[in-house]
Amino acid sequence: MNQKSNTQELVIIRILDIPIAWVWKGWTDPKLVALWWGPAHYTSPRCEIDLRVGGKYLFCMQAPLDQGGQVYYNTGIYTKIVPEERLDFTQSLSDEDGNPIDPADVGMPSDFPKEVKFIMEFKALSDTKTELTITEYNWTMGQMSKYAVMGMNQSLDKFASVIGPLQR
Repeated sequence: MNQKSNTQELVIIRILDIPIAWVWKGWTDPKLVALWWGPAHYTSPRCEIDLRVGGKYLFCMQAPLDQGGQVYYNTGIYTKIVPEERLDFTQSLSDEDGNPIDPADVGMPSDFPKEVKFIMEFKALSDTKTELTITEYNWTMGQMSKYAVMGMNQSLDKFASVIGPLQR
């Protein structure tokens, strides 16, 4: 935890039985991201990616109807791209046009950050296995950071179940 700012880094490491090229594609091809983005039982009806430094993305996720069916948008800017090695970007809640919005304006608690910095590191362990390390910065210690880890892990479970079979 960063004592000065009261923020912490969230780190998730996942070993995937998927070649590194497919793990990279799974995070950078909008058609593939739309197949797995969001926690368990959520869908992703819209995904746009301009994969270049300074390029924007817009990801949409929709809650299942039995949970209210709400639609949420995230946007951000790619800040560093090293194919099949590293992907850095920002992420904020947004409206459907990709304009960042204040989390408080949509009822999020005060420990939900306005912007999260991501560093994703891709490491080939073999021809068929990849280690993916996701580091998220700017989270305040609290319930929302726990939900963020849980949601990312559920998303990665979906990623493995969808992208894994596609590459075989």
